[in-house]
Amino acid sequence: MTRLASSMSPLNDARRIVVKIGSALVADGSRARQAWLNDLARDIAELRDSGREIILVSSGAIALGRGHLGDAVPKRLEDKQAAAALGQPLLMAALRRAFEGHNIPVAQTLLTLEDTESRRRWLNARATLETLLSAGAIPVINENDTVATDEIRYGDNDRLAARVAQMISADVLVLLSDIDGLYTRDPRKDAAAEHVATITELTAAHVSMAGQPNQVAGIGSGGMITKLAAAKIAWSAGCATAITLGDRPKPLTALAMGARATWILPRLTPDKARQAWLSGHLAPEGSVCVDAGAVAALKKGASLLPVGLTGVNGDFSRGAAVLIKGTDGQLVAKGVIAYSSAEAARIIGLQSDAVSTVLGYRGRPALIHRDDLILIADER
Repeated sequence: MTRLASSMSPLNDARRIVVKIGSALVADGSRARQAWLNDLARDIAELRDSGREIILVSSGAIALGRGHLGDAVPKRLEDKQAAAALGQPLLMAALRRAFEGHNIPVAQTLLTLEDTESRRRWLNARATLETLLSAGAIPVINENDTVATDEIRYGDNDRLAARVAQMISADVLVLLSDIDGLYTRDPRKDAAAEHVATITELTAAHVSMAGQPNQVAGIGSGGMITKLAAAKIAWSAGCATAITLGDRPKPLTALAMGARATWILPRLTPDKARQAWLSGHLAPEGSVCVDAGAVAALKKGASLLPVGLTGVNGDFSRGAAVLIKGTDGQLVAKGVIAYSSAEAARIIGLQSDAVSTVLGYRGRPALIHRDDLILIADER
């Protein structure tokens, strides 16, 4: 379904927001657009003051670093990787300058495709991001271009941002662009093109409106079609996506006040989408048995702690999907476990603060976090 009329901005109700900025917004040639970044930092600081959590996904490392390799746009993989290695410190320095006046630390986080596709690495990455947010930092995420190959990379940060939004159960993904959303036709070529304000389900018709991938001024990658691909990923995770113009004063405040954008709105909340994913897309690789106290705690919404564990069945690695069974063998829940079967067997019945003594390292407090499990009674 598509609507051509605007509505109240979903950004106003969002608690956790992922903001993606592209190379054209970050870089002017091989120089950072510091004034724009400063304005964005003020924008984000105000959102944080209102109780929001913000994660920034930023392109621009290759654009900022390529000047050190000559003026030509890098085409070979090794040239792109070298430009990224040179430009990533410049990108972080520009962002640090932008946020330091607000006493907000920025934290570099480089991800590859495998970090969001492997459940074990997904758990690690999510835990890191959650810790950074709890510490009051702004995680700044970019693809790890210096090590990723063409076969194992996203290729554009729109999709990376969507995977991050999915990983941390974000409410809204904002894709700041050089255009204020999707049009029925290319508005640069057709003055009769209509702006599409709201989409509730992406279809082939929307993809055809997006046209072909493009590159602006030789920097960045993708275009509207990659933004729709990202929106589809976020939509499946219960996350709303806004595609809107980034090159204007305080673009996030403008979006919250109803500035023109294309909103792709999901049917489910992030919590319900995660439950659907856990229920239907994870094949169990083993099981754990828990005591009556743990069963009662799980039914009240608690995480599964090692102290409630009574047994481990199967051979599985960290990040595996497992069944959770009660003392009489009844199926209680299913979830993604933060320990391997061998590790879990060693910490049966332990208090969380004793786990590090037994394993020799500080593991996760929860064997299975409440966000990573679903009660079987909740399955439909």
